[in-house]
Amino acid sequence: MVKAIVLLSGGLDSTLAIKLMLDQGIEIEALNFSTIFCQCTSKKSGCRSESRKVAERFGIPLKVIDNNKAFFKVIKSPPHGYGRNMNPCIDCRILMLKTAGDYMKESGASFLVTGEVLGQRPMSQHRQALKLIEKETGLTGLILRPLSAQALEPTIPEKKGWVDREKLPAITGRSRKEQMNLAKMFEIKDYPCPAGGCLLTDPGFSRRLRDFLTDGELTVNEGLLLKQGRHFRIGPKARAVVGRNETENKMLLSLVREGDLIVEVKVVPGPITILRGDYSETEIKLAGSITARYADLKGDQGEVEVKEKDNQTVRQTFSVTPLTQSGIKQYLVGAASSEACCGDQGK
Repeated sequence: MVKAIVLLSGGLDSTLAIKLMLDQGIEIEALNFSTIFCQCTSKKSGCRSESRKVAERFGIPLKVIDNNKAFFKVIKSPPHGYGRNMNPCIDCRILMLKTAGDYMKESGASFLVTGEVLGQRPMSQHRQALKLIEKETGLTGLILRPLSAQALEPTIPEKKGWVDREKLPAITGRSRKEQMNLAKMFEIKDYPCPAGGCLLTDPGFSRRLRDFLTDGELTVNEGLLLKQGRHFRIGPKARAVVGRNETENKMLLSLVREGDLIVEVKVVPGPITILRGDYSETEIKLAGSITARYADLKGDQGEVEVKEKDNQTVRQTFSVTPLTQSGIKQYLVGAASSEACCGDQGK
């Protein structure tokens, strides 16, 4: 039996790609690439959990690869540039497929399968981009995209007769109507992320990331922090992150690291603020004023007392005047990003 490695996010397209291959008797093993920039519709479970659900449904093995460290390097300086925002789509695909190609050889598989659809994504799924990606990964002819197979040139698996090209569709474009019809025919339900996308395509998050990269090195901790709260550039090398609700306050506290300060209003309920970077006393006071702006204050209370902590030890308390809305704007970086959905990593 011929074996293939399928890139699987758990989204609809990669799920359909697996079904189409299994129906042709191909032995399947799935790969899921885990990054902090995946923002699935299923916020509690995430892409990794969705991929496991698909693997269990079809009874296929699944290997999850943490791709963060390598991906951070790509984000900082992508050879093929960014999309509209901070999304290095072509270099992201090259990275994943190179890794998948190495695993293909190790596992004894003969080719790779993705859920990519010709013309669905403007930067990485047009014909020229697909050819460029195959060339730079050294996998020309070994990447089968079954959803668009009949709209693309025949691959090695098709030429060798491992896969019957005539039984594969020729889906193209951005519409998901044909995929949804296939899902109905195959009785595939409850699939996540029907619209695709990536947190790096979100304008607000991209502004935060771009601002951060001017003086910082991306790590998992920093990436997770960028996903939380309101972000403020309060000094050349100082940032303040303010929680928007109780859930974000708890998340911010879990991300505190050595050198960070925690600022919060002393008496009334309000946000947790993480101050990070090279900050002065002036910038600590500014973080306090920003924090007070979002506290649950009743009317104009003038000065408000806030406390500054080093992890759990209170270092000092001081009084500040909450910043006005117009004062806030000059420090705010990006905007809240709550609607982004993950890209189908197995596309």
